Amino acid sequence: MSRVSRKHQVTLPVSVLKDAGLAAGDEVVIRAIGRGRIEVERAEDVIDRYAGSLPAGTYPRGYLDRLRDEWRP
Repeated sequence: MSRVSRKHQVTLPVSVLKDAGLAAGDEVVIRAIGRGRIEVERAEDVIDRYAGSLPAGTYPRGYLDRLRDEWRP
């Protein structure tokens, strides 16, 4: 059993983190889901979700390199 500290911190048991597939350094989203209930969920990495999601040929060859060159001083 864990306890909420005066600083509003809670220590999560290692076994619970392992069962949830969470590790030190993971970013999480914490939300209240009812009185006395809190949910902890791994934050979604938007790069992992969307990288490579456009079909090949969406942009002509070299277009993105030319676009990036516009941003460089």
